[in-house]
Amino acid sequence: MPPKGKPTKTGSTRRANKTKKDDDENTEWDMGDDLMAGGKQLVKPEDQLELNEKQLKEEFTRILTANNPHAPQNIVRFSFKEGTFKQTSAVEQIAIHFALDGNMLHKDSDEARRQKAGGKSVEIELEPEPEPEPEKPKAEAVKPEGEEGEGGEKPPEDEAGGEGGEEKKKEPEEEEEAAEAPKKKGTLRNQFNYSERASQTFNNPYRQRGTETEPPPRATFSATANQWMIFDAYQADLLKAKLAKEKASKSTSTFRKDDDKNRKKKLPTMEIGGDNINRVVNAAKILERMVNQNTYDDISQDFAYFEDASDEFRDTEGTLLPLWKFSYDKAKRQSVTALKWSPTYPDLFAVGLGSYEFLRQGTGMLLFYSLKNPTFPEHIYTTVSGIMSIDIHPDQPYLVATGFYDGSVAVYNILEKTSDPIFSSTAKSGKHTDPVFEVKWHGNDLDGNRNFFSASADGRVGCWTLVKDELIFTEMITLKIQSGAAGPDGTQLQILGCAISLAFHRDIDYLYLVGTEKGRIHKCSKAYSTHFLDTFMAHNMAVNTISWNPFHADIFITCSADWTVKIWDINYTVPMFIFDLLSPVGDVAWAPYSSTVFAAVTNYGQCFVFDLNVNKYEALCEQTVVQKKKTKMTHIAFNQKYRIIVVGDERGHCSTLKLSPNLRKAPKRKKGEENLPPDPNFEINKLDKVLLAVREPEKLV
Repeated sequence: MPPKGKPTKTGSTRRANKTKKDDDENTEWDMGDDLMAGGKQLVKPEDQLELNEKQLKEEFTRILTANNPHAPQNIVRFSFKEGTFKQTSAVEQIAIHFALDGNMLHKDSDEARRQKAGGKSVEIELEPEPEPEPEKPKAEAVKPEGEEGEGGEKPPEDEAGGEGGEEKKKEPEEEEEAAEAPKKKGTLRNQFNYSERASQTFNNPYRQRGTETEPPPRATFSATANQWMIFDAYQADLLKAKLAKEKASKSTSTFRKDDDKNRKKKLPTMEIGGDNINRVVNAAKILERMVNQNTYDDISQDFAYFEDASDEFRDTEGTLLPLWKFSYDKAKRQSVTALKWSPTYPDLFAVGLGSYEFLRQGTGMLLFYSLKNPTFPEHIYTTVSGIMSIDIHPDQPYLVATGFYDGSVAVYNILEKTSDPIFSSTAKSGKHTDPVFEVKWHGNDLDGNRNFFSASADGRVGCWTLVKDELIFTEMITLKIQSGAAGPDGTQLQILGCAISLAFHRDIDYLYLVGTEKGRIHKCSKAYSTHFLDTFMAHNMAVNTISWNPFHADIFITCSADWTVKIWDINYTVPMFIFDLLSPVGDVAWAPYSSTVFAAVTNYGQCFVFDLNVNKYEALCEQTVVQKKKTKMTHIAFNQKYRIIVVGDERGHCSTLKLSPNLRKAPKRKKGEENLPPDPNFEINKLDKVLLAVREPEKLV
């Protein structure tokens, strides 16, 4: 500080500055007065509003709010308390443009104190060796105030009134503080074993997804129930069911297709509101097949790989290995009246259910089973009358022709979702009057229309042509018996035969055979509708089945209830072979892999397998294939691809059986040709060689 008696230059300078400032302000006001005096005038706009004193003094305030202009103001939520939709009053107004999580702590917080305490402990443990004391700065050499320099001279003062002197005196104090600052160091770290690293990772954006569903429908109902109200409710329900039943019975087949179209149009609109189970039908079928394959894994292994090793010790005899058994709970009281493998899908076969007995007639069923799912049918069709015969179209396997016990016929399309047939015969369009025991698909007519033939117990063979949406019936031939009975007045009564079986020639399109209830087989032609080409006195009882050989065009086989199976040549009226099975024969079928192998089933539950190339007199296999005694076997069919057969009985069951190696011997082939289909020429020559001795016995002498 300067001496008290001496005036300082600093005070005089301040007074001078204040005086100068007052002069400047006076100068500015003087300039403003000069401008006002110069005559400056304000120009009033023409459209200016005339406001009174009150309006001029009115204050308008503007309020700046923090509301988000983009925030929705009409959010509606369902209130379960009040049971209605209500608009929410609180709306989130905050809009976050940037957010970053930091790691800063308040120095007085517990965590900061804990970290400070941890740093001190590290300082004590890692205290470095003391360093040599640094040299004192030159500021310490400055002499204190009041000491004079050499010669008694005082330090010269600055012209500004001692301000420079004060700054010079303050500099030593600042330098002393700067020298003391390095002594107050923070936490010491080990400079030889210390590293500090930092990294910044990408923060994934947060996403939120919300879904609001419609509230469950609610209804409040209250009523007083008494006896007469309950009675009226039951009466109304019964009346409604009765009207629905009458309406369904009045609908005819001519209007069914229009109804189906209308239903198809209505179905999409009806299924939008609820769950559509049709979306998971295919997935459920696949899952069901997977479960069944795991359940019947041992049978699947036997079907694919098992070979009966005991055939090596049986010489020529063979056995049948039981595989899957197919049954449907609702069809246990019905008999298997028809059996047919699909010509396109080797694992699919159709089963017709009905009854051969007159007193046990009722509804029937058409079922489709697959080897991939033995527990439940793939398709189920319920019919009004029992089914007597079925046939699958060879080129279009989705078309199935059926013949019923009441004399009608129908055609089903398994690709359609409806359970009704696409074609059906009526009394108006033409039908048989007795059961239709056989239906067979035939080639298209000249117009390209599909058609099939039917053989009925009323003695008529008819042709059914599929034209647009109706069946056209044409009578092909009437089975008239020549020796008619005489009436009371001597008139001759024409008696008709009862057609049981029907088979078309494989190569000759117009030729077909008809088996009757009297045991006769009529050789007929589509060109003649009044007489037969020839008649075979085949059996003493009804001819149940006629089947052409798949390789030889002139050979066919028949079976009858007279216990016999006979093999015929179309050019001879006597049978080539006769086999007596000691029980009524229900069905017989040729094997698709050999011209000399065939199988038959009897009413005693037995299955016979023959191979004429191995043994012409006895069966290679005679095996009972039913679990219960006195169960009649009704039908049998060979699979076109696999070496298995399926048999049906009168209890509605179908059993699959695998042929042992002795029953399916194949001719030796070259390497690489084992999986080729059988050679037709070889099979024809093999059968001709067997029949040679029967056809021309005189050459054996």
